[in-house]
Formats: sequence, structure tokens, C-alpha cells
Amino acid sequence: MSESRIIPVVLCGGSGSRLWPASRESYPKQFLALAGERTLLQDTVLRVADPARFAPPIIVANAEHRFIVAEQMAQIGVTATIALEPARKDSAAAIAAAARLAELQGHDQVILVLASDHVILNDAAFRAAVETGRPAAQGGRIVTFGAPPTEPTSRYGYIRPGAPLDGAPGVRDVAAFEEKPDRTRAEALLADGCLWNSGNFLCLARTLLNELDRYAPEIAGPARLAADKAVKDLDFLRLDAAAFGLAEAKSIDFAVMERTALAAVTPADFGWSDVGGWAALWEIAPHDHAGNALVGPTAAIDSSNCYVRSEKPMTAVVGMTDAVVVATQDAVMVTTRDRADGIKTLVAELTRRGEPTAVRSVLSHRPWGSFQVIDDGPRFQVNHITVKPKRRLSLHRHIHRAEHWIVVRGAAQVTLNGEERMLHENESVYVPIGVAHRLANPGVIPLEIIEVQTGSYLGEDDIVRLEDDYRR
Repeated sequence: MSESRIIPVVLCGGSGSRLWPASRESYPKQFLALAGERTLLQDTVLRVADPARFAPPIIVANAEHRFIVAEQMAQIGVTATIALEPARKDSAAAIAAAARLAELQGHDQVILVLASDHVILNDAAFRAAVETGRPAAQGGRIVTFGAPPTEPTSRYGYIRPGAPLDGAPGVRDVAAFEEKPDRTRAEALLADGCLWNSGNFLCLARTLLNELDRYAPEIAGPARLAADKAVKDLDFLRLDAAAFGLAEAKSIDFAVMERTALAAVTPADFGWSDVGGWAALWEIAPHDHAGNALVGPTAAIDSSNCYVRSEKPMTAVVGMTDAVVVATQDAVMVTTRDRADGIKTLVAELTRRGEPTAVRSVLSHRPWGSFQVIDDGPRFQVNHITVKPKRRLSLHRHIHRAEHWIVVRGAAQVTLNGEERMLHENESVYVPIGVAHRLANPGVIPLEIIEVQTGSYLGEDDIVRLEDDYRR
């Protein structure tokens, strides 16, 4: 069997609603720096970045997040195939399409399927577990990684290990998978030596596709065709929408792992957490002498075992125990650690009400940079716009609004009705309704402007693009 490099397959399509308000559908938790200086996605990719052992990754992402993924890969100097899902179909279809893309690189390609939004505290131990599982994967098994439980929780699924595999030291057969149990059942599973299911696994691409053909052909066929008909779009690979749309929405656990006879498990302690909620994040965060985890401009007085996080406003707790307080620039969430898993229900209710903060934050990311709403009201909105060096917005016009731009940092190249001019700090320009215009940053530092929009309608869909570098 060839010892070719392992191809990491990174799943990047989750919404992370249990970590609201920091994580939202427009900018979910995998893009946030929740457990260190880098984002969860960046940590995941760098964990398998050794070019001697791993090939460039295949990242499967929501098309809406494509420029965020590309920017975060550029920040860490990683070249990846970024495959775009035309629709959300749960994990099985995404993994199947990525497995087919890997198979097209070689018949015996080993893939390592990774969630982009998990935390692993010991990267070396994780890579050692991958090497332990590799002989079994090359022999046709689908090798999962089982983490030793630290408590009888119902947050995770469990794996019951079976007999050791011949010719693969450290790897065992999977006797059974157990879905998230209640606490009593979880205690019994711990007593029986069961492991947490980390949701990451290793196998040959063709093994996975063969098992999908056997157990979920309604997923395998459409996903394989979507990969075969994928087309390049700038730096991305768009899976075929028509084919992918025919795939049934189902998790890889239900589609294959709980049905296949090829499942195996490598028990390994590498400090794993799926960071499924604020309670899980408190568990892995550094604590003060009273057990408080404090992130950002925060304070805790006469309080213990609290998680307090703030993006900007000073956020303090006094006389609190086991509290979770998270403050962003447009929302504050307060709960207790034992009720933190209920945030998903809260987000669903806010979404039902049509509350914009349920899915979007005041900071919106674009391929050219970002904009943040500072203030708004009837017929006006004030934005803080940041344009990356050497980037520019589309040439466009608005039907219902005018704009005023004031440069506060850097230099702006402004196009109005075909005429270009340069604006420097403290200079401004007025963009009338209906005038074709463009903002560009020709410099080497970020351009920052304050934009004041005025008009009868200020929605983001009031835009007529005439030219666009990003093919939107």
C-alpha cells in the first residue's frame, strides 16, 4: 500500500448557534478565536499542516462564507481546495463530495475527516493517534478517534470498543455506537469503558464512498456527481448545485458509521472538546483562583466558577456562581452553566420573531474587508468601513440612498461617474443617489472610512453592481 500523504477534509459548514451571541449564522464559531489567538478553523488546519505527512486540505464550506475561509487561510499561509456547498445537506453529502475530490487525486488516497469547530489541546497526541490508525485505514477500515470521558455527560455520543484489530496495534473494532444518552446511561457507559465519539475519522476515500454506495446511495450518487461536475470560480471550487441538491440531508453517523461493519476506533487522549456550548468552553478555559474564566474587558467580584466574555463593553459580575455572561456589541446573553445548552432554543425563538441579531452581527465581512453598523435610525445609517490593502469594492450604484464618506485612516481611491480622485485622512466625498461609484484602497495599510447613508431605503439589496472583482 502506498504511503502517500493523508488528505485532510475539513468540514466548515456549521452554524454554532449554541455559542450565541458570539457565534451567529453569518459568522459561526469556527471563524472565531475562542480558545487562543487563532480561530478554531485555523487551529484545525495548522494541526495537520506538516507537508511531509499531510497534503493540502480540502475545506468544504458554505458559499456565503467562502471569502472568510479564504482570508483565514491566507492569514496562516495555507493553500487549500475550498469546495463550496450549494446547499446545507448535513455532513454525509459534504464528506462524500470531498472524498470524491480526494479520490480524483489518486485511487488509494487516505482522508482525515475533521470538524473545523472543535478544540484539541494536544496536537502532537492527535497526530500520533492518526499514525496509530493509519494502518487500519489503509487496510479498509474507517477509523474513529475515541476520547476518554472525563464525566458522564449527555452532550456527546459514545463508542463501545470491541476486540483489538490484527495488524493494527492500538486500534480496536467498534462494538457499538451510543447516541447522546441521559446521565444515568452515561454513567453506565463510563463504567463499561466506553469512549466519547470525537466525530473525526480516518479512512481511504474509496472505502467511504463504497460504504455510502451500500448504505446511502441517495447521498453517494448525487454527491459524487456534484464533485465530478464541480467548476472553478476564482479561488474556489463550486460543487454542482443541481446534483448536490438531490442528495438526502443526513449526518455521516446515521448514513454510514452506525451501520457499517468496517468501523474501528483508536482510543486517544488529546484533550478534545467539540466546544458545543459555553459550559464546554468554560471547562477548557484558563481560570482565576475562584474558578472564573474571564475574556476581554471583564471583572468578577465575590464570584466563582463563572464564564464572562466581552467583545467591547466592560462586563462585570458581582456575587455570582456558575454564571455565563457573554456581551457583544449588539447583544448580551446571561444564563447559568447548567442551562447554557438551551441557547439553541433561544436562537430558534429569536429567529422565529425575525430578530436580526439571531443570525447576523453588527460586523459584516466582505471579500474586500468589512463594515460595522455604528448607529441607525429612520432614513439614516452610520457604518465603519474597513478596506483591506490592494482591495476594492464593486463598481455600483444605489436606487434609494446617498452616501457620505469620511476617511479616518489611510488613503482612498474614489471613482464617481468614471472620474477618479484620491482622498486622504480627514477628507470626505458625497455620493448622490444613482451615481456609479467605487471605493478602493491602493495603499499597504487598511483603509478606514466612516460612511453615512441617507435615503428612503437602506437595505443591503439596494445595489446595482456594474463591475465586481468577486463575481457576486
